[in-house]
Amino acid sequence: MGDDDHEPRQLQVFKDSLVEAKLYRPATETEKASHSDVTLLRFLRARRFDVSKAQKQFSDTEAWRKKHDVDRLFATLDDDEFELSKRFYPQWTGRRDKDGNPLYVYHIASLAPIQKELDAVSHDRRYQRIIVLYEAMSRLVLPVCTHINPTRAISSCTSIIDLSSLTLGTVISLRSHLQEASRLATANYPETLHIIAVVNAPAFFPMIWGWIKGWFDEGTRNKIYILGKGTDMGKLEEIVDREHIPKVYGGELEWAYGDAPSLDDAVKEVMAEIPWGPAEFIDGVVEKKDPVQHAVSLP
Repeated sequence: MGDDDHEPRQLQVFKDSLVEAKLYRPATETEKASHSDVTLLRFLRARRFDVSKAQKQFSDTEAWRKKHDVDRLFATLDDDEFELSKRFYPQWTGRRDKDGNPLYVYHIASLAPIQKELDAVSHDRRYQRIIVLYEAMSRLVLPVCTHINPTRAISSCTSIIDLSSLTLGTVISLRSHLQEASRLATANYPETLHIIAVVNAPAFFPMIWGWIKGWFDEGTRNKIYILGKGTDMGKLEEIVDREHIPKVYGGELEWAYGDAPSLDDAVKEVMAEIPWGPAEFIDGVVEKKDPVQHAVSLP
């Protein structure tokens, strides 16, 4: 067997191992598998196809999901609270990169004026909000992008991290907030970061990079590009078509951080607009979660 056979072979070994550990239920004539192949492959890739290490992370994530009752949390978080929470985290532009991955933007300095509001929320509730936002990405945005992609399943996002107008004081004050979200993703939503383009990096960035790089594993760090200003923005056009890059980064898209997603034509054919509050995409249909049903463990 050649290298092309390695991934499907390891996936099957992984499935068999998870079945034995009672962590995975294969599909039957009447029921879907408990977890999609896309999800399982994310864990395998995160651990370089080491089945034992992938199973350990998968098992830990399943225990984490049970501890935080993730499915119920996703089903019951208030719609308005969910939308309010988006202001503190990366936001989907409604567009995709050249490979079909959804394009997110995070303008960190925008958090400074509303930091008191963020700090007024308890740590536990902030953590729950982060979980639901990651779930919304996994259950709605990524499946929609997969649905319209003819070549491959979409399981990760491309992000522009905008550091313009950022002060060192803001970074220090938001450090724990940013770190928590990064670590949660690395541990429980592995391989959902395709590329990170850091733009408008300030002069003090090398110092804060020393903090930030420790939040990511080596594989994720290798996907991070540190860009400057002006001509360096051309790097984005290697990743995203110009028409889908926001104007502030040298593209043509009329979109700014805080705006509602500006859905591209292909996405609009699937859903005319983003639903208000948590929703998911199942079998080609956008659905609001029924609070009394919790059938899916990992999207």
